[in-house]
Amino acid sequence: MATQDAVQLDQVNQRLVVTQSCLSDSTFKDVNLSNAMFDDINLSGAKIQNANLSGWQVKDVSLSGLQLSQSDLRGVSIVDCLMDGMTIDGIAVADMIAAYQNLKSKSELD
Repeated sequence: MATQDAVQLDQVNQRLVVTQSCLSDSTFKDVNLSNAMFDDINLSGAKIQNANLSGWQVKDVSLSGLQLSQSDLRGVSIVDCLMDGMTIDGIAVADMIAAYQNLKSKSELD
């Protein structure tokens, strides 16, 4: 698929249905994508900043190498995920979970 000149959309209120397309190197600024659905999408190398992602549901995705900073993670739930090498403030999550389980088992014995 040959790269074409940029399509400029400015102050447009339009629903888009995009399939089997390459939109790499595109820029979205001050855009409302609420309730958008992304399926079988390559966002590797994408940068998201100054964004409201509340209420997002993320399933069956690779977040390998993801870096979160200055983010509001209140109420975030991580369930049934691979977490090898994952850290929070430089502390391995596996170590945190092991320490918690150790503490919990000790308190159950008391």
